[in-house]
Amino acid sequence: LVTLTESGGGSVQAGGSLSLLCVVDGYTVHSGCMGWFRQAPGKEREGVARIYQPLHLRLSNGEVYADSVKGRFTISQDNTQNTVHLQMTNLKPEDTAIYYCGVLRECELRPDLVRHWGQGTQVTVSS
Repeated sequence: LVTLTESGGGSVQAGGSLSLLCVVDGYTVHSGCMGWFRQAPGKEREGVARIYQPLHLRLSNGEVYADSVKGRFTISQDNTQNTVHLQMTNLKPEDTAIYYCGVLRECELRPDLVRHWGQGTQVTVSS
């Protein structure tokens, strides 16, 4: 059984920062691609960032970001803790959404390629 548990969401003002954590059990994060996704009210789920970080290998293109978050969000992975992080800075009201962590079948930032989802964590950014 694969479980993903997100935490770290909350309410901040525009320009603020939050750090999201995804704890993964039953799957080894460095064996494939992991991603963060989000879903705003009334909108479809969309990709935020994905990472591929195998053991003992640092890839130059290991992280991919959606254009809307480039330069503001950073995805990282701790292979010893089996966790994935999303550091979010300079948050904007349009970043308000439920944020989900996912195990990807293929290394593309597409929600339809996620085979295991977490339950999500709410991020709310006020202006």
